[in-house]
Amino acid sequence: MRRLALILLLPLAACSSGGGGGEGTASTPAAPATSPQSPAQPRDVTTGLAVPWAIAFLPSGEALVTERDSARLLLVTSQGKATPIGTVPGVAAAGEGGLMGVAVSPTFAQDRLVYLHFTASKDNRVVRFRYDNGIGPLQPVVTGIPKGDNHNGGRIAFGPDRYLYIATGEVYKTELAQDKDSLGGKILRVTPEGEPAPGNPFKSRVWTYGHRNVQGLAWDDKGRMYATEFGQNTYDEINRIEKGKNYGWPEVEGVGGKPQYTDPLLTWTTDESSPSGLAYAKGSLWAAALRGERLWQIPLTANGKVARPVPHFQDRYGRLRAVVQAPDKTLWITTSNKDGRGDPRQGDDRVISLPVD
Repeated sequence: MRRLALILLLPLAACSSGGGGGEGTASTPAAPATSPQSPAQPRDVTTGLAVPWAIAFLPSGEALVTERDSARLLLVTSQGKATPIGTVPGVAAAGEGGLMGVAVSPTFAQDRLVYLHFTASKDNRVVRFRYDNGIGPLQPVVTGIPKGDNHNGGRIAFGPDRYLYIATGEVYKTELAQDKDSLGGKILRVTPEGEPAPGNPFKSRVWTYGHRNVQGLAWDDKGRMYATEFGQNTYDEINRIEKGKNYGWPEVEGVGGKPQYTDPLLTWTTDESSPSGLAYAKGSLWAAALRGERLWQIPLTANGKVARPVPHFQDRYGRLRAVVQAPDKTLWITTSNKDGRGDPRQGDDRVISLPVD
């Protein structure tokens, strides 16, 4: 394995941990006080899928899994039974676009609402429907998100505040990332109905901006928010996401040390990561790497900074796309070897369960 290239923002006088307040210092992160143990052996939950993109769990413990290219929504049990619920109407899959994110309403027991993020004929959009063991009529939540062959973002998740967060890409139109009037290259924060959430910094749906292509969202046990972001040719990132901040794209890739931009917590070289899904469990962030073909464990310190990341399962499963924590506290991870950029193996694509206790 090649040496891991990383950047950590060390605390300096007049420099905040979120970056953008000072120059920062390039360095390799220190190892945590107690090195993380290797996780237990994973098991296949289900196999024979095609580009499973996102996972969200129902209160029953069953999982909803999206397939990007087929636009199928699947119901997967912990025993591995995968049942197609239906094909989502209106999906126009092409390039990196298609049926992507899925999220379950935090009040599902009362409203039975499921949210989807997908590429339509003219835009990327978030919709919702009432789940009654099938796909009901789709109700628009947020429409008009820019679409393209690449950089469509696609991850959606309800935060601890019960508002919906939506990751979008700049669809290779880099100027959109700095345009606060555009929905591209942003993390959006909206009510369950799609309106700007109370407390948003710009009186719009925009929560943060200056993003290239965000595909992973997670919160730690103290409610701090993190996101993965694809770099261009040099650095992929994990960012601490804070209200109203500008994460620098396209002016900065990786650490820029410019006060108007928020620097990442850490970076990888693009061949070591291309991070998509992100989860938090057992004191660490867990990032699924596509091009890097491994699962990255990033231990967090008590103040929300990062210690030295640890790679797991390098080259064992190929491209990894989604990672979420299941109700039983295991991690569920999807492969993405049938997305046109991978090398499919027998049984691909699959959902893997990984104990982390």
